[in-house]
Amino acid sequence: MRLARIDGGTGERSVAVVAGATGDHVLDLGPRPLGELFAELDGIRDLIETTDAATLPPLDPSSLRAPVRPRILACLGYNYRGHVPDGVDPTTDDPATPDVFVKTANTLGGPNDPVVVPAVADDVDYEGEVAVVIGRRAHDVPLAEAMSYVAGYTVLNDVSDRSWQRKQSQWALGKCFDGFAPLGPWLVTADEVDPQDLLVEVVRDGVVTVSQSTATTIFSVAFVVHHLSQVMTLEPGDVVSTGTPQKLPDAQEAHRPLAPGDAVTVRISGLGELTTTFVAPPGDSA
Repeated sequence: MRLARIDGGTGERSVAVVAGATGDHVLDLGPRPLGELFAELDGIRDLIETTDAATLPPLDPSSLRAPVRPRILACLGYNYRGHVPDGVDPTTDDPATPDVFVKTANTLGGPNDPVVVPAVADDVDYEGEVAVVIGRRAHDVPLAEAMSYVAGYTVLNDVSDRSWQRKQSQWALGKCFDGFAPLGPWLVTADEVDPQDLLVEVVRDGVVTVSQSTATTIFSVAFVVHHLSQVMTLEPGDVVSTGTPQKLPDAQEAHRPLAPGDAVTVRISGLGELTTTFVAPPGDSA
């Protein structure tokens, strides 16, 4: 089941995205954010099953907004085998614990929001990631129960500026420019997704630059939810992004910072595609 937030003309509304013979349609679920609806998923499924998609309005993709607005957007670094810091042997042993950082609230963007390339950012880059959406309050969650706290999954582009990221030991400034976390296009509920068997790909300039399965992640979704919940209480609608694979060798060699006019598509099997365009700052004609 796909759930989304759309601009309904008089404000944002939650919808179920229902496939029909002529394309996707939307079933209105009211103004409440998705995080408040996760306890009602069984009823929403029943409603979809008894509704004829042909009677529903078509989905306008330009109306899609970020599916959730998380209090906490926690991210992982170097969670795919083969993706390691510069100068580190990619065959080295797996780390004992995840490398965790956060993106602040100002970074959040929707699937139709362009990302401004800041004038002070010299090396803007993309990272395509599977984002886990929390479905109920999670605190000190046992590993064996962790997956029951997941509502579903969506797509994140963890946009980063490498020049600011390299300025200090902490990554926050390189990760937290305004709009550097496009999220969407919708949430796919957990019952339809095996998070350890998804193909993560990124396309830039018509070329696939990233292609790797989540089967190669070091830390599973279950372990990450368990691990984080020992420190922070996760609430419905919070997001945990699971890291990006290493770029393919040709893409690494041909690295070029993102610039105004560029577009990047993150596509993840079973979840959908998130295309982000990059623009100049307001008033900059370059």
